[in-house]
Amino acid sequence: MSDMTVAAGRRSRWGLFIAPVLLLILAVAWSGFWFYAASQAEVAADAWRAQEAKAGRIYDCAKRSIAGFPFRFEVQCSGASVALVSQNASKTPFTARLDNILVVAQVYDPKLVIAEFSSPATLTDGVTQNTFVVNWSKGRSSVVGLPAIPDRASIVFDDLTINRLDGSVQVPLARAKQVELHGRLADGSPADHPVIETVAHIAQGSIQGVHPLLAEPFEADTRAKITGLSDLTPKPWPQRFREIQAAGGHIEIVQSRIQQGEMIAVAAGTLGLSANGRLDGELQMTVTGLERVIPALGIEKMLEEGVPQATLDRVAPGVKSQDLNNLFGALDRAVPGLGKVIKQNANAGLAAGINSIGTESTLEGKKARSFPLKFVDGAVLLGPVKVGVIPPLY
Repeated sequence: MSDMTVAAGRRSRWGLFIAPVLLLILAVAWSGFWFYAASQAEVAADAWRAQEAKAGRIYDCAKRSIAGFPFRFEVQCSGASVALVSQNASKTPFTARLDNILVVAQVYDPKLVIAEFSSPATLTDGVTQNTFVVNWSKGRSSVVGLPAIPDRASIVFDDLTINRLDGSVQVPLARAKQVELHGRLADGSPADHPVIETVAHIAQGSIQGVHPLLAEPFEADTRAKITGLSDLTPKPWPQRFREIQAAGGHIEIVQSRIQQGEMIAVAAGTLGLSANGRLDGELQMTVTGLERVIPALGIEKMLEEGVPQATLDRVAPGVKSQDLNNLFGALDRAVPGLGKVIKQNANAGLAAGINSIGTESTLEGKKARSFPLKFVDGAVLLGPVKVGVIPPLY
C-alpha cells in the first residue's frame, strides 16, 4: 500500500469525527449561552421588580424557578401576589393573590412574552376591605416590546366568574364566557403623558344582583382612547380622576356595541369630567328593540308596588316615594281609576317619550332609533328629559 493511500485513509477517518465534534462544541456553547441568559433573566426580573416597586407595584413569588432549556425560557411563579401601593395614601388600595403564573419567552424572540395564570385569584380592595374571588378555566396574557416600555399588551380569560365574599359565602356578581382586553401605548410614554388605546370584548356576559335585565347574557365590544394621564404609576382613583380633569383629558368612545337578544345598541362620543368631578359629554346612540327592553325595566310593576326610595334617589334625586303615592292617590280621588291607568301605561309612555326624542334610523338592517345621551355635570339626559344622575367620581 502506498504512502498516498494511507494518508487519504487517515483524512477520511478524521472527516468522520469533525461533524460530531463541531456539533458537541456547538451544544456546549449553546448550553453555556442558555444558562447564562437564564441567570441574566433572573437578574433582569429582579431589576424589573425593583423598578415596579418604586412605582408602587409590588410583585412577589413564594417560589420562583426557570426552565425551558434549550430553546425557550419558562419562569414559574408559585404563590404569586401583586400589591398596588399609593405613595399618597395610608392604605394599600389593591392586592391580588393567585396560585401560579407561568411566563414563557422564546430565545429567538425575547420581546414577545406570554403568560398563563392558574385560578382562583383573590382580590382585596384595601379601601373598602371588600374581597372578591375570581375563577376562570383558562387565563393568559401577552406583552410585546421591552419590559420597561411595552408596545402593546393583551389579557384573555375564558369562563370567568366574579364573586364577592360575604363572610364564608361567595355571592355571585358577574360572569362571562370570555373576556378580552387589549391595550397599546398610542402616544407618550408610561412616565410622560401616556395616551392609551384599548379594545374590550365580552362574550355571554351577565351581571347579577343589579337588575334582571342585566342578568340576561349580552355581548359587548368597545374601542376607546384615554387621554389626560400624567403617568401610569398607581394612584387612588379620585386622584387619577382629578389628574385627568385638570389636564382636560377625556375618554373617547370610538366605537361601542352591545347586543342582548333582539336589542342592539351602538354608541360613540366623548366623556370628560367637570370641575365637580361629574361626567360631562355626549354619546350618540342608535338602538334596536327598545319596545322589548322597556317592558323588561318593570316600570309598571315598580309603580304598582311602590318605587323604592333608593331607586328614586338614583333616577330622580329629590323625589320621595311617598310623594308619588300621594300623587297617584290624588289622581284616583279626582278621577277614579286615573292613577291606575297611568301606572299601567308607564312603559308605553316611556317608549313614546324616547321615540319623540330620537329619530328613525336603521341598524344592521333593522328599524332603530337614534338619539343623543348627554351628561351635564353628572345629570343624564335623553334629549331634554333628565333620566338619572351619576354621583361625583371624586
